[in-house]
Amino acid sequence: MDRRTLITTAAAGLILPSVAARAADHPVARTTAGRVRGYTDGGIKVFKGIRYGADTAPRRFQPPAPPAPWTGVADALAYGSASPQPGAEPAQSEDCLFLNVWAPGLRDGARRPVMVYFHGGAYSTGSGSSPLYDGTRLARRGDVVVVTVNHRLNAFGYAYLARLGVPDWADSGNAGQLDLVLALRWVRDNIAEFGGDASRVMVFGQSGGGAKIATLMAMPAAQGLFHRAATMSGQQVTASGPLNAHQRTLAWLDALKLKPEQADALRTLPAQRLVEAMGARDPILPYGAIYFGPVLDERSLRRHPFWPDAPPLAAGVPMIIGNTHDETRAFLGNDESNFTLDWAGLPARLAPNLRVDIQPELVIARYRELYPHYSPSDVLFSATTASRSWRGAIIEAEARARQGAPTWAYQLDFPSPSQGGRLKAFHTLDIPLVFDNTAAKGAQTGDGPEARKVAGLMSDAFIALARTGDPNHAALPRWEPYGLPRRQTMVFDAETRLVDDPRGAERELFAKVPYVQPGT
Repeated sequence: MDRRTLITTAAAGLILPSVAARAADHPVARTTAGRVRGYTDGGIKVFKGIRYGADTAPRRFQPPAPPAPWTGVADALAYGSASPQPGAEPAQSEDCLFLNVWAPGLRDGARRPVMVYFHGGAYSTGSGSSPLYDGTRLARRGDVVVVTVNHRLNAFGYAYLARLGVPDWADSGNAGQLDLVLALRWVRDNIAEFGGDASRVMVFGQSGGGAKIATLMAMPAAQGLFHRAATMSGQQVTASGPLNAHQRTLAWLDALKLKPEQADALRTLPAQRLVEAMGARDPILPYGAIYFGPVLDERSLRRHPFWPDAPPLAAGVPMIIGNTHDETRAFLGNDESNFTLDWAGLPARLAPNLRVDIQPELVIARYRELYPHYSPSDVLFSATTASRSWRGAIIEAEARARQGAPTWAYQLDFPSPSQGGRLKAFHTLDIPLVFDNTAAKGAQTGDGPEARKVAGLMSDAFIALARTGDPNHAALPRWEPYGLPRRQTMVFDAETRLVDDPRGAERELFAKVPYVQPGT
């Protein structure tokens, strides 16, 4: 039964209650490519796995294409495939250009703010399908439309093949970013059907998702497609240079046992072989597998995202820039020996993990002056957070302040109760708080009164930014924009408060040495 027949028969009183209930439980929305059928969850209309782009396999390493129109009604009841990637992410495929929508209403003219989330995973892993990203509670709490997105990752989205002389690969270094641009165009063209306002689109993302947003802020193709931004522990000060990116491509080809002149074979090699070869050692970085991320290709990206200044294209976009107090406990906290360090062993452990060139003995001495109660393990986690994970956020916030762009900074101090509390406010902990998903599978915030209180403050701040361009709301202490020299920062904790220049001495310590964006 189509929608027109349903309405006509309902008006005549001829429709059976069970049929009406099924229609209400499975709402149908019309997109520019065709109709989609979703379901209802607690009053929220949910559409999962909506196709926003064509299968990328036939266009490997090329810009994305819109989907071919379809007839009938396509089911949007389950998440779409994720990009091929290392690890155990389910349902991987090159046919991965899908997005998900949570909407309080359809075609009701409400013009709700739209919150589009880009997932993390360092450009290499992940999808928009995590239970932590479920938009049901956020959509209901704020009367907003929530969107999450899958796109091409790692070599499929960011291998820079332009210097191999193949004309249709000229944009390969930023194909994953161009997928996000296509997704935002889909939002612009379709979101009114889902009760959203295409003139109030906010992008937000954590870790790699935040870095993707910082990069989009410098891309002309993305200008005007979003109107507010929020990044959570995700920065992109500089992109990969084209020569470094080319060296990475050569290392990847070598792992595939291909010479540069044989690169055309990349078109047809099985995706799994391409993924396996990504594990080769990076030729630029002194650690880790090959890095694939956005490239200064002089095409879609013609300047570094936040160097030498904040991107002028996004100067009018209100922005939240945040981080967690104990970022690197997420990465280094998996090694039990990092919790049993002594002072004698700390310099050797600290040196390779700072990611900047500074004497570890100097760093240790300064931390012992600042925090005499810290253990060697505390110094390891704090100094690595300040030198590498937090540093990019400071650079971006200060650049925006000098530009006069509306910017608000936050620091999450609220600690996780997991593992006896030893991970504290680690990287990713702000995700379930911003989504108001403290009870979701995988959330490590706990679901007690304090966690729910912090979640309310953070999610309402993000909703307020989406709605008005300002994160302030009635339950939050006055959140002043970030400015120099005060560096006003909202510290989210059991007692949330505005603080000027938190950890200022740590900031000053590492400001004496140049910052190098990881991977660039």
